[in-house]
Amino acid sequence: MKKEEQLPRRFTSLTDFHRVFGLPKPLHPLGSFIDINDINILRDELTSMFLLDFYKIAYKTNVCGKAKYGQNYYDFGEGGLVFSAPNQLFESPPDKAVSGYILLFHPDFLLSYSLARKIKQYGYFSYAANEALHLSDQEKETILAIFKIIDEELKSRIDDFSHDVIISQLELLLNYCNRFYKRQFITRKAVNNDMLQKLEELLDNYFNHKKTLEQGLPSVQYLASHLNVSPSYLSDMLRALTGQNAQQHIHQKLIEKAKEKLSTTEHTVSEIAYALGFEHPQSFSKLFKTKTQLSPLEFRQSFN
Repeated sequence: MKKEEQLPRRFTSLTDFHRVFGLPKPLHPLGSFIDINDINILRDELTSMFLLDFYKIAYKTNVCGKAKYGQNYYDFGEGGLVFSAPNQLFESPPDKAVSGYILLFHPDFLLSYSLARKIKQYGYFSYAANEALHLSDQEKETILAIFKIIDEELKSRIDDFSHDVIISQLELLLNYCNRFYKRQFITRKAVNNDMLQKLEELLDNYFNHKKTLEQGLPSVQYLASHLNVSPSYLSDMLRALTGQNAQQHIHQKLIEKAKEKLSTTEHTVSEIAYALGFEHPQSFSKLFKTKTQLSPLEFRQSFN
């Protein structure tokens, strides 16, 4: 008899999370700072996967996803950060070999602060676990110093300023992580240039084998899945290398292919639009004019 697949355990409250992980009750209903070494999962409630209604920032001493190119590694080995947004799956800590800290905060904790809107701009909350931020010794000290302040504020008596202090420290933490990820894209330049080349080959193959006729326009999700990275990581990596995100990169390739067809074939604008994967020729013409300041017909006439 086939074993019934176990559904992920959803945590809607920090109190429930602390109970299942064998931790004391949280001191704040919307925020918690946890030492991984203190976790002791209740075996009768153990599942392999969890869903949180919270944001999670975890510092771990050994993180996956270290970049290797040839015989060289391009990442630091002093531990790193893994991020997840609400409703993202994460795995139960496997054993005590992993140490570090976990910061949890509910989206409601950000209400009435500008960070509630800005947090959507931090793309690394949508990265996969193997796209962790690997820290240098100095970066590690910076992150742990901010963690310490947040931990102390969460453990202190709540007053008129505690919430403001935690939010300001949290925003400082996220901005540092933005900076450190940009640094990681630079130190991984050789690895990422190789991925950029594979991306170009993937797009060329997509258009040359006329997959557009069957699957429509290439999507960021399609490219990311074939490159074994998350869509957010792909976009941020491309932006660091080329100044364009993944969607803009796809549009650039579309315009290149469109110019080629407009200048070397007698196909109509509608035929070219359908061949490139557009459902409606008007959408193609609008995109083409936005990118080139010319309509497809005006571009073709410029060659006559």
